[in-house]
Amino acid sequence: MGVTHVVLFQFKASASPEAINDVSQRMLGLKDSCIHPTSKRTYIKSASGGTNNSPEGVNNGFTHAFVMEFETAEDRDYYVNEDPLHDEFKKIAGKVLEKAQVIDFTDGEFKL
Repeated sequence: MGVTHVVLFQFKASASPEAINDVSQRMLGLKDSCIHPTSKRTYIKSASGGTNNSPEGVNNGFTHAFVMEFETAEDRDYYVNEDPLHDEFKKIAGKVLEKAQVIDFTDGEFKL
């Protein structure tokens, strides 16, 4: 069963709109640029994201959300722990992020 990877960003107050857009586009671009070393193919099934527009007011400072889907936990683990493009992205994003939050889940699994 696939894994959904949810990432929330809060940008630094000093981050320019251009920097925010650049990091956001880079995040979405990982879907087409991350290549698995074994299969030699892209391995992120889907990527979407945008700016918070919830009227509920409970975003706790997070302004941007991204959702990525992986076919397997192994693909997600490679992305998180080993993919050099993801590592490079984290360094770039870290320059303009105040904080990030990540949660992963498998649809329909609710065990602890």
